[in-house]
Amino acid sequence: MGWLNGLFIVLFWWGFLVPTTYELQSYETQILLQLRKHLEYPMPLDIWQNFDGDLCFLSPTPRMSISCQGNSVTELKIMGDKLPSAQVSDGYSGFPVHNQTLSDSFSMDSFVTTLTRLTNLRVLSLVSLGIWGPLPDKIHRLYSLEVLDMSSNFMFGSIPAQISRMVRVHTMVFDGNFFNDTVPDWLDSLSNLTVLSVKNNRLKGSFPHSLSRVTSLTDVVLSHNAISGELPDLSALSNLHLLDLRENRLDSELPALPSGLTTLLLSNNSFSGAVPSQLGKLNQLQHLDLSRNSLSGMPPSELFSLPNISYLNLASNMLSGSLPRSMNCGEALGFVDISSNRLVGSLPSCLDSTSGKRIVKYGMNCLSIDTKNQHSKSFCQEASTSQRKHFPGKAIALLVGVVGGIMIIVVLLAVGLFIFCRKTASRGPVNLHSAPKVVLDNSASTMSSELLANARIISQAAKMGTQGNLVYRLFSMEELAEATHRFDPSVLLGEGSIGKIYKGKLENGSYVAIRSLILHKKFLIRNLKLRLDLLSKLRHPHLVNLLGHCIDGGMQDDSAVNRVFLVYEFVPNGNFRAYLSETSPEKVLKWSDRLAVLIGVAKAVHFLHTGVIPPSTSNRLKTKNILLDEHLIAKLSDYGMSIITEETDKSEAKGDSSKQRNVTKLGDDVYNFGFILLESLVGPVVRDKGEAFLLDEMTSFGSQDGRRKMVDPIVLTTSSQESLSIVVSITNKCISPEASRPSFEDVLWNLQYAAQVQAAADSDQRSDAPSLSQDS
Repeated sequence: MGWLNGLFIVLFWWGFLVPTTYELQSYETQILLQLRKHLEYPMPLDIWQNFDGDLCFLSPTPRMSISCQGNSVTELKIMGDKLPSAQVSDGYSGFPVHNQTLSDSFSMDSFVTTLTRLTNLRVLSLVSLGIWGPLPDKIHRLYSLEVLDMSSNFMFGSIPAQISRMVRVHTMVFDGNFFNDTVPDWLDSLSNLTVLSVKNNRLKGSFPHSLSRVTSLTDVVLSHNAISGELPDLSALSNLHLLDLRENRLDSELPALPSGLTTLLLSNNSFSGAVPSQLGKLNQLQHLDLSRNSLSGMPPSELFSLPNISYLNLASNMLSGSLPRSMNCGEALGFVDISSNRLVGSLPSCLDSTSGKRIVKYGMNCLSIDTKNQHSKSFCQEASTSQRKHFPGKAIALLVGVVGGIMIIVVLLAVGLFIFCRKTASRGPVNLHSAPKVVLDNSASTMSSELLANARIISQAAKMGTQGNLVYRLFSMEELAEATHRFDPSVLLGEGSIGKIYKGKLENGSYVAIRSLILHKKFLIRNLKLRLDLLSKLRHPHLVNLLGHCIDGGMQDDSAVNRVFLVYEFVPNGNFRAYLSETSPEKVLKWSDRLAVLIGVAKAVHFLHTGVIPPSTSNRLKTKNILLDEHLIAKLSDYGMSIITEETDKSEAKGDSSKQRNVTKLGDDVYNFGFILLESLVGPVVRDKGEAFLLDEMTSFGSQDGRRKMVDPIVLTTSSQESLSIVVSITNKCISPEASRPSFEDVLWNLQYAAQVQAAADSDQRSDAPSLSQDS
């Protein structure tokens, strides 16, 4: 009977425990299903809907995976498709607004509350899911968390200070959001932190000194923010391999840096002083980019001979002196850019680009080689003397400018806050996600009157035209004549099929570009105003802003005109094509920079296709119409011309249905963007050779040897094979002669994926010159 008693005890405890286990699994299953509801049923989670078993046993996919231990979820990874394809804000608070976010009913607080019930979660990755709003402090309740990745969403405000209590976290990634507060200064509380990546946000203020005490760090990526001031001594970070602070506003001298660095990216800041000799002792360094700063003096020759250095970019600084003729270069060095400095003398033998061993760019110096692309020696001497002589005065002017700028900003913020509060009080809460309707005059038009009268902006981005600081207004002919010296030929910027473009200077001192647009037929004023009203609402960070217009000779609504002047912001740094040409070697962009330009333009065109009803089609996409501002941010020009020209009318005359016509025109934009991609890969393409010829040439991209022959060397030496393959593939699809081309959303997704792959390749210290390394 003893064995029966034992069996009874076992059965008793089994019966006691099984319901508890079942309830626990059911509880966490319900949490997961509730999270799916919060996220508005994203496609990667469709598999959950009809799955009757334990979600822990679901097979992982590239966009979803769940891992469990015991009866608890320990890893949750979801990747959606709601990419922040237009980084726009409301113009006052910097909060994101975009039709890719989750709906108005989404509650960040409720979502995080549900999420924190998964108390044993160690890995959490929620990427591109449209999550928007400030991240609540209660996120710290995930006390077991080790990896947190919420990149490519729409979170804004500050990174919660309570995260400092999540002491087990070793990887924290918030890339591609809208965080607009200062960089946290409590990071030294995270003693296990190894990877910190918060690139492509709007973080401001100074670089946190506390970060220099987190000795466990291996990767710090804070690029593409607005961090300013001094970079502190980071030499104590003995485990740091990657430091990426590109595209910020840091303006100190370069400090002492860790000896174990393999990748150092500090371009597009305002670093000054000499390049420290200590950099020439970083024997692990593989990739160094100090371009577009204000560094001066003679660069240490030891930099070029570092044993592992493969990529060295010192372009666009104020470096001077003569590099030693007998200077040695490291065996791994595949790319060197010392262009746009003030170097004199001859080029060291190891930088002789004719050897074919490495790519060297040295234009726009005062070197004694290739003098047609060099300044005279006196230019560099005078520039250096002028800099030393006038530096105190410049410093004072800079100080006065900064102080004055701060005072202006304070006043504007105060006025803006007052207006904002008044509007909020009188109109109730601001809805960041509603789709405003463009109110248009109900008048006859050759473009469908119903179409124009019901035109609306889907994306909140367009509403910024009435809220931001770029106010659209009417100009008089007298103003434009004065701004252009009576349209003098000396201010003519160019002439195209739809009119001339002039550079003008307004009375307030600002520069503008003025297009004299010749219409194919006369329009009634009221009809033309309908079209201009819609065009004026198109606001996007990657579109050249339309500031206003002037109707030539038209006074009454029933007057007929055939010429209108469009006034745009002036974009100073020329067009994208010039940055791809071998004739301007000092300006040629590397692969990651080309991707940034392409992504910016794709975001703009995606907005024109999906953010406006009716969509803006036939947007004249070509590399000459992509302009770069002072920060090399891409801005598309010549867009939306179909709204106020006869192109729409011609399509209507053919009797096509509206839907089919739009599909065709959207496909044309995709097709033309394909040739922009092609030029980005191989350099400027001469379309005059015929599209058939170019399409035949694309077939050679299929082989490695074919790519080496066709692809621009700067692309080959600064790209990973995977990133390059992604862009080659989407290029082929865009210029396919078949009608079924990808949507711009697909194009954008592929380009952003290629950029992520390239960033990962840089982080993994892959060679930036794959073809050279294979040859050697």
